[in-house]
Amino acid sequence: MPLSEHEQRLLEQMERALYAEDPKFASSLRSATPRPGSRRRAAVGVLLALVGAGLLVAGSATSIVALGVLGFLVMLGGTFLVIRTLRAPAEAAPAAGAKPAAGKPAKQAKAEKAGFMDKMDERFRKRREGDGGEY
Repeated sequence: MPLSEHEQRLLEQMERALYAEDPKFASSLRSATPRPGSRRRAAVGVLLALVGAGLLVAGSATSIVALGVLGFLVMLGGTFLVIRTLRAPAEAAPAAGAKPAAGKPAKQAKAEKAGFMDKMDERFRKRREGDGGEY
């Protein structure tokens, strides 16, 4: 079912707002073409993590410490491979519409780079200070 004209306009407004708020994120979404072999590398990482988890459980069940340690290391390596593969395309491509922060004060450039998690951390810190800091 195609979108109505009103829905298309709303979608375009949301896209423009996203691009204005965070151009680096928007461009990474727009050019989300995976590099050749990245899907295969991610699949190998998942398989390694599963095999490592199996070895870890087997080592624990048989009380063979070396097998458990080997399983943990294989699982850790597979997880690292998956994370590295999934993060690589976003880090490799520079933002198309992003302007360099040269010529801007350092504080302003830092404020523009503040991401979602930075904003959430700041809100949490303010909320905690406002409640007296007791948890």
